[in-house]
Amino acid sequence: MIGKHEPSHRQGRASQAVMWVECKVLEAGCGGRRRSLRSTVMRLPCSFWFLLLLGAGGLLLLHLQDLTETLQQQNQGAKVIFSQVHAIRKEPCPYCPDNNRQTDPTEDNFPRSAQPVQLPVFPWVQRSSQINPKDITAAHVTKSHRKLLLKSGLLVQQLNADPPGQIKENPEQLSQVQLSRQRLMREVCAKYTSGSTKQTITRMHVSRIFVEDKHKLLYCEVPKAGCSNWKRVLMVLQGLASSTGEIQHDEVHYGNHLKRLDSFDQNGIIHRLKTYTKVLFLREPFERLVSAFRDKFESPNSYYHPVFGKPIISKYRSNATQYALRTGAGVTFKEFIQYLLDVHRPVGMDIHWEPVGHLCSPCLLDYDFIGKFETLEEEANFLLRSIGAPSNLTFPSFKDRNPNAERTSLEITRRYFAQLNVTERQRAYDFYYMDYLMFNYSKPFKDLY
Repeated sequence: MIGKHEPSHRQGRASQAVMWVECKVLEAGCGGRRRSLRSTVMRLPCSFWFLLLLGAGGLLLLHLQDLTETLQQQNQGAKVIFSQVHAIRKEPCPYCPDNNRQTDPTEDNFPRSAQPVQLPVFPWVQRSSQINPKDITAAHVTKSHRKLLLKSGLLVQQLNADPPGQIKENPEQLSQVQLSRQRLMREVCAKYTSGSTKQTITRMHVSRIFVEDKHKLLYCEVPKAGCSNWKRVLMVLQGLASSTGEIQHDEVHYGNHLKRLDSFDQNGIIHRLKTYTKVLFLREPFERLVSAFRDKFESPNSYYHPVFGKPIISKYRSNATQYALRTGAGVTFKEFIQYLLDVHRPVGMDIHWEPVGHLCSPCLLDYDFIGKFETLEEEANFLLRSIGAPSNLTFPSFKDRNPNAERTSLEITRRYFAQLNVTERQRAYDFYYMDYLMFNYSKPFKDLY
């Protein structure tokens, strides 16, 4: 019986096997079609979102193009100080903001945006940032580089055009001095940088600029170069006080009466940069550095001693006492210079000794008036008369911070730098080299190159 039914069983099993294979083939085909259909369904939303994003990007580009054309069609406005028309500048800005900057929270606290908002590139400003001299060191500034900067005959001629500290009594002479300083600044900016990459103006670039709307004045604050008295003048121009003599130091720095340019919206910043008189006052770099050191470290200070003094003493003094480590008092000038030149500083930079090129971005903003601390009163009063300030307003000469201390002079500066060796002096000079070159200050020591 078993033998008779065995073939039929085998045929049945064979038929079942064939049917199973056919089902698997059909299932595979159906599965493939299902996967193909699923892929098609998945691709449809991606294409849809891609088209949406493409359309939105096109609208944004059209909007930006219209904004750029509108800016280019606007008039630049007449310069208040001088009547000459500035040509379109093509030199890029070598300076970038130092994100590691440390500032005094007790001085002029204004609200800041979390991230600087980039502004459109102005028609007359085209720049590149091929070299980023945020920390100018001897590796960046070489003898051959300096010879290249001095190669132009115009630049060599201007280096001797405005001896520091020389008094100019004639307004016409003062006007010529301003033109000479502007030409030199542009010449240095053009020679130091190269390329065609555009540099946008951000809120960080204008964060140190104070605004006086009535007389259309923009003043870039350079600490230790008469900035306290300049703020007094701005407060009088705004009608916040009747005279500079009645404004106390704390009211100047902690009152928050003055507006900064970065507090305005984008259109407000652009309008003021294009139509207001942009003013910059500066000082011999080493003298400004010594003045800052004496003020912040040799006098009692509840901020700079613990914030800067403690980490400086901890890193650069081998046998520091517990009192010095605890209070941060007694930082020496040599220790301060070690901190300044250290690429791995234990604490960030500060506006009181930061180079002017970093603070005010002169290669980017093209200042209309460049004044110097060495002839501060005369040049400041000349500027005030030029912008139509009240005739009874003159630049104050008093020293309200540490009034009993002798004002830092070139002789005092030399005594402090005599504490350093040749290499330290050279590296400090390299750190401020662009300020020396751009604003026509001679080498403070003969052994510097």
